[in-house]
Amino acid sequence: MSEKFNKSLEAILKWEGGFVNHPKDPGGITNMGITKKVYENYTTKKVTEQDMRELTHADVIPIYKEKYWNPLRAEYLPEGLALCVFDFGVNAGVNRSSRYLQEMVGATVDGIVGPKTIKTANDYYKKHGKNYTILLFQEMRRNYYKQLHHFDTFGKGWLNRVNDIEKIALGS
Repeated sequence: MSEKFNKSLEAILKWEGGFVNHPKDPGGITNMGITKKVYENYTTKKVTEQDMRELTHADVIPIYKEKYWNPLRAEYLPEGLALCVFDFGVNAGVNRSSRYLQEMVGATVDGIVGPKTIKTANDYYKKHGKNYTILLFQEMRRNYYKQLHHFDTFGKGWLNRVNDIEKIALGS
């Protein structure tokens, strides 16, 4: 696995934490950021709450790589932007993160990060610079979270996460 992926995943796992089953979280049973539904789809078998409680880093790393990092083609994005796009994909969905990236850089908005999106994103980053690009993407994320109906419950945590990921991304 690449150093870029490993560094990005380390930052994300800091926020994803351990086992949770918050009654207002639409994701339901979750451990290290992986929902029961995602884990069942990945393993193609039904799992119990206990199975979810026992997940390890070794269990979730391939899921993050295959279900989030690779579809977002984050390896081909500039490092700080890759972290932001990856984190948003984990937290709000790969399709949403892809669309926000495409909208920001002026690529065709289809939710699929392909060679044209990668080129457009890298050109945008070169033209506008690291700070501007990362700050704009993160502001788009903040605005997304603020309009969610369960912002009152989870909003402070989401915004703290966006702020922390932004700080890490700007420092990369």
